[in-house]
Amino acid sequence: MQTAASSMPAAGTETVRQYTTFHVDNLFFGVDVLKVQEVLRYQGMTRVPLAPPVVRGLINLRGQIVTAIDMRRRLKLEPRDDPSALMNIVVRFGEEAVSLLVDEIGDVLEVEADRFERRPDNVDAEIRDLIQGIYKLNERLLLVLDIGKTIAPVAGEVRGARK
Repeated sequence: MQTAASSMPAAGTETVRQYTTFHVDNLFFGVDVLKVQEVLRYQGMTRVPLAPPVVRGLINLRGQIVTAIDMRRRLKLEPRDDPSALMNIVVRFGEEAVSLLVDEIGDVLEVEADRFERRPDNVDAEIRDLIQGIYKLNERLLLVLDIGKTIAPVAGEVRGARK
C-alpha cells in the first residue's frame, strides 16, 4: 500500500497535480487522473453473494469484470434514494480495475503540488483512513482518496468470489 508520503511528488519533481474529482454526499474527493480508466453512468450489475456490504456488485465492462464499490457504504453514509443516479469512476490499482460508485462527477482539477497537506486530525475517522491528504481550495477541501486503502478490505474477497 502506498502512503501519503510515497505517493506525493518529491520536492522539485512536479509542480502541478491533476485530480479527477467527485462528490459523495457533501464531501469533495479527488483521484490522481492517471489512475482513472474511465467515467460512466450507472451500469447494471450482478450481485455477489457473501461479498462485503460495500460491494454493490460486478459490472461487465466490455468483457472486463469490474467490482463496484459503493462509496456511501464505504464511508458509512446513508444510502442514496435513487441508486440508479450513481456514477461510476473506474480506477486502476495494479492489475485490477475497480468502479467507485459516487453521487456526482466533478471536473479535472489542477492543483499546485506544494499545497498538499497531511490528513487533518479533525476529519471523521472513516474519511481520514481513506485519504492521503488534502488541498485547501478557495471554498472547500479536496480530499485526495487513497485507492489502495479504499479497496483493500474488499479486493481479496471479490477476487475469491469470481473464481
